Order: sequence, then structure tokens, then C-alpha cells
Amino acid sequence: MILIIYCHPYSESFNYAELEAIKKNLDIAHQKYEVIDLYADRFNPVYSIEELKLYHQGKTTDPLVTKYLKLCRQARTVIFITPIWWNSVPGMLKGFIDKVMKEGERLSHTVHKTGVKGELTNIRHCYVLTTSSSPTFYIKYLNGNAIKRIFIKQTLKQLGFQDCHWQNLGLISSSSCKRRKNYLKKLSMQKFR
Repeated sequence: MILIIYCHPYSESFNYAELEAIKKNLDIAHQKYEVIDLYADRFNPVYSIEELKLYHQGKTTDPLVTKYLKLCRQARTVIFITPIWWNSVPGMLKGFIDKVMKEGERLSHTVHKTGVKGELTNIRHCYVLTTSSSPTFYIKYLNGNAIKRIFIKQTLKQLGFQDCHWQNLGLISSSSCKRRKNYLKKLSMQKFR
């Protein structure tokens, strides 16, 4: 199963157009998928004191956390669709990682003396699709490349995600209609394993 984790509040955004293009692509290919729409679900990315007390027990007070973690454990492929805000993923997506990724065997990860062992090794392929106001070369070479260096190579890798790919449509705010249409066309034909 392919799991799409969508993180944008506005249904007229380009990220939403990406979501629709990918869903159409997967429908045509007869690939089974689920969508987590963090904003539409009204996911609360903020820990309460009660929730945080349960972290090391792998428990939660939020039924969405249980649902989302179950979907992550069933997925073989994850597709993130998100903007880059202030050089990283939005707080909503960061909160998803903070709250949903529970410590414990048969959850998302375990912690050992030598580090973190990812339990989500069922996720064989991951695609991180982002948009940014900044040009992609700026994000990659002049601004620290936080998406690849921290989100993908640290966070997702620690959780057990494998074969991660990142693609960004930079300069989204000033991009032409033609450029956006070409990008959506590319997504509608892209093979997601």
C-alpha cells in the first residue's frame, strides 16, 4: 500500500494540485493508496502534558496518532507532499513526526545505547515532494539542505525508511503556468514503487 502524507492547509495550493495528480496517477495504475491529510483531519501537532507522559510507553490520547501509525506500519511506500516553510517542513508535519512516531518495538523505533533503530523497515520507498519560494539550488547549496540532510538522512532514516528521494519545485511563487503544468504532467506519469 502507498501512503500519501499531505501537509498543506489550502485546497487551491499547488501542493493540492500535486496531490490530485498523484492520486490520479495511482488510480490509473490500479495502485492501492491511503491519504493522510493533516489539515483536513484537524490533526493537533502539539503535545499535551498528558500525551507526553505516555510517550515512552508508546501510548497516546489522540486516536489520529493510533490511526496514522497503523497506516505507516502497513505502507510499503510513503509520499510526502509539503511546502518548505522557513527552510524546513511546516510545524504541522514536524508535529506529525513528533507525536506519531512512538518509541517501542512494533511501533516506529527503539532506542539503544548505540542509537535509534528504525522499526518502519516495511517502508521500502519514500518520496518527499516539496515546493519552495526559494530556488532549489539555494536550498541545496547555500542554505544547509535541511530537507535532505535532516528530514531525510536523519529523521526518516532513523525511523527505518529506505530508498528516499526528494524533488523540489523551487521558485513556486513566481513560476509560470506552463512550468507548473509540466511539473504536474511529470508527476502524473511518474512511477511510484
